[in-house]
Amino acid sequence: MNKSMTMTDTAAAFFNTIETGKGWAACAPFCTPGATFSCQSDALAEIGTIEAYAGWMEGLLKLAPDGRYDMKAFAADEARATVLGFAVFHGTHTDEGGPVPPTGRSVAADYVYAMTFDGPKIKHMTKIWNDAQSMRALGWT
Repeated sequence: MNKSMTMTDTAAAFFNTIETGKGWAACAPFCTPGATFSCQSDALAEIGTIEAYAGWMEGLLKLAPDGRYDMKAFAADEARATVLGFAVFHGTHTDEGGPVPPTGRSVAADYVYAMTFDGPKIKHMTKIWNDAQSMRALGWT
């Protein structure tokens, strides 16, 4: 991570890194040690750190190797040290793994990341996502 990066630059680089399944080793330089994660969804209920979420995303992109995101909006709130990224994730379950064998079904899932900073690094990320709708679209429920 470049020390001259702004909060927005860091959030954008982190967003791309985590959303392309690069894993925790690639995401760690953007985060504080022990950076936390939250999401009000059953699928991610047990995940409490960005490190664990990075692993989850890495696994998701193995199930849906065509997975990609379409960024819709990106905004920084400097006063609250938070950056919001709104995107749509697209992917098709074509590879082994997950709760069922490959379904060949696709999803287009809206989601938002709210990334809160401590100095130059992300200390917490909240994901806002309707997991139930995504699981139905993929044929997992």
